[in-house]
Amino acid sequence: MFKKFVLASAVVAATGMAQAQEVKVGVVLPYTGIGAEFAQQIDRGMELYLKLNADKVKPYTMKLIKRDAKNPGGADAKVAVQELLTQDKVDVLAGWVYSPNAIASAPIVAAGNKLSVLMNAGTAHITNMAPQYVRTAFSMWHSGYAMGEAAARQLKAKTAVVGYTDFPPGKDSLAAFKKGFEASGGKVIDEIPMGGAGAVPDMTPFFQRAKDKKPDVFYVFVPAGDHAAAAVKTYGALGMKAAGIKLIGPGDITQDTKLQAMGPAAVGLITMHHYNADLQNAENKRFVAAWKKEYGAESTPDFMAVGGYDGMAAIVHAAQATKGKMDTAAALASLKGWKFASPRGPIMIDPQTRDIVMNEYLSEVVMKDGKLAQKVIGKIDAVKDECKAQKIGPCAPK
Repeated sequence: MFKKFVLASAVVAATGMAQAQEVKVGVVLPYTGIGAEFAQQIDRGMELYLKLNADKVKPYTMKLIKRDAKNPGGADAKVAVQELLTQDKVDVLAGWVYSPNAIASAPIVAAGNKLSVLMNAGTAHITNMAPQYVRTAFSMWHSGYAMGEAAARQLKAKTAVVGYTDFPPGKDSLAAFKKGFEASGGKVIDEIPMGGAGAVPDMTPFFQRAKDKKPDVFYVFVPAGDHAAAAVKTYGALGMKAAGIKLIGPGDITQDTKLQAMGPAAVGLITMHHYNADLQNAENKRFVAAWKKEYGAESTPDFMAVGGYDGMAAIVHAAQATKGKMDTAAALASLKGWKFASPRGPIMIDPQTRDIVMNEYLSEVVMKDGKLAQKVIGKIDAVKDECKAQKIGPCAPK
């Protein structure tokens, strides 16, 4: 009887130890619908980090529990977060492609009180909506404000028209570019809402309106993917380059996975962003080579993949710092000021705002060896989210 009791206790102890080593990561991404390609990029980024850095993960195991956010509407994402917290009892949440989904999830994130890593979702004030949110992706203000400054100072533009998808990140991108551009001496002469994120509209009337205004530059924010491909195609079809109007924007419009399909119309397009697959640093070369080996020579990572990769690095760091317990307060504390050598360059989590601090790259699309590539023509080091830095609107501390 005594021997059996000892044996049973040992099994329970061993089982408890095994459970303690497993960290449950609840992942909320649009696995179906218009955002499915984005979800695949983030998924693969997370998984590639775990594969390339197995020694940094040990002795813990990251169990990814995935739920479908389906669309940008918010309601399905909110339900997914509730289920992950109440049914799956996850230790940490991650994902969020679309800002409306992260915004709708914020009350549940706050109530559930688990570390929640934003791997995309670029509306600036989201991190103010729940103290558990930590951003490893970007805010639209990182690229938008920097592009506004660069358009005036480096591209010598005096006038600009802004076209934007009419949802929270689009409005943020408009505000950011306008603030940076006009603070540097430029003038935004028109602001054009261009439909929603749920479906790709006919871009022709919007781009024709911009062309008729004859600006020096046309700054466009649309979601990456099919929206971006349509924007570049319309720019080419309307002869806007020949009319002397330069197409500029954040890197969403030159998403690496869509770049080759854009054709010659994309040559000369200038963007500001924190990542492209052509960045010439050691970490990115390692990352891209591993990606192609894992997912195929013709596949390529994009900025969403890097958001997933760096987000998983943050989660692993928090697991190590909390000895696998993922106590929320301790996990958050461990990430404030955390630094990491990312494929995008050095990154840090701002200890005051829980937003990312990173380099922004001014890049021009060029033709190289018969393929489109992004050539860095300028760089701004350690860029903070200017919306928070300037305490603008909902970005101001509560």
